[in-house]
Amino acid sequence: MAILWRQSALAQRHAAIGGELEDWNGMGTAWFYDHTRERAVADYEAIRTKVGLMDVSGLKKCHVVGKDAAYVIDRVTTRDVEKIAPGRSTYACILSPEGKFIDDCIIYHLAVNTWMVVHGTGTGMEQLTAVAAGKNCEVLFDDDLHDMSLQGPRAVDLLEPHIKGIRDLAYFGILQTRLFGRDVMISRTGYTGERGYEIFCRGKDATHLWDSILDAGKDMGIRPCQFSTLDMLRTESYLLFYPGDNSETYPFANGEPCGDTLWELGLEFTVSPNKIGFIGAENHYALKGKERFKIYGVKLDGMATADMGAKLLQDGKEVGVVTYGLSSDIHGYSVGIARMPVSAAKPGTKLIVVQKDGTQIAATAEEMPFYDKDKSIRTAKG
Repeated sequence: MAILWRQSALAQRHAAIGGELEDWNGMGTAWFYDHTRERAVADYEAIRTKVGLMDVSGLKKCHVVGKDAAYVIDRVTTRDVEKIAPGRSTYACILSPEGKFIDDCIIYHLAVNTWMVVHGTGTGMEQLTAVAAGKNCEVLFDDDLHDMSLQGPRAVDLLEPHIKGIRDLAYFGILQTRLFGRDVMISRTGYTGERGYEIFCRGKDATHLWDSILDAGKDMGIRPCQFSTLDMLRTESYLLFYPGDNSETYPFANGEPCGDTLWELGLEFTVSPNKIGFIGAENHYALKGKERFKIYGVKLDGMATADMGAKLLQDGKEVGVVTYGLSSDIHGYSVGIARMPVSAAKPGTKLIVVQKDGTQIAATAEEMPFYDKDKSIRTAKG
């Protein structure tokens, strides 16, 4: 049994509606309010068509402050931090010295010499702490800072009466403000592929804000959404989850040590052009063109949902695995994220998905994302 060493201030709110608090990143997280497909579909459709609220406080929030803070973040992550203005944020990756992915994060530039790095289950904080040693920089883990994700096409409508200028907040922009009488930081970010916002607040304010947001959005069809909804949303939006899509979960068949390159994961765009000097940089560049597999999409015939870990066949030979699948009635397709050979990762490649019970389903390789291909929804203005 996992040892939960972190506590969400919203735990009682989750328990009151049937939430089962299971470990994620050391925090009891409401993976499910119930295990029915009806609940899963309702939460997914709320975020795609209306608005949903989710507790994502299990993300690790690290304040990086001091004269050398920018140097530390620049050394640890793949982004050129000098290009991130105060009031802006960006998505980045963190690599091992071998040039393999070990974490991803969002870097928030809050003020001069004041940054925050938010990451998931990888070792981002450990990397930051190691590089900060001996520098004029502190890395402060903040477990009081809670994070609620408000996502969906009506999210901006819900916030507009309470936050002046929220419609003008650009994608990956940051706003320090007050909401329902409490101090908050709002970033236009999320993990859904939808237009949405993350609301950071003190632990003591989390329950008040949670209740107030749900009350304000009741006529818009808002609903609290279980954490597992993210898997459905991210699958069609090409948003990877560590270690769920990685070799830590799906080891290489030849016994090769775990560790995936950005070229294999399709995350090479997170490296700022011509950037050098970050941990693993030389090996990252040297690994280009040496991909052992590719993360790529699959589209199944029919509407059956691909099982997690379903085998992928090409010409009768096992060649890969589906890491997560989604069947969407809204969009009329069944799709999945898969690990497959580089040669198969081309639109239209014929494949077979083999479910855990042996059922075989015809499929084709398809480019991701499946939803909001040009990212016009998540980046929309006004």
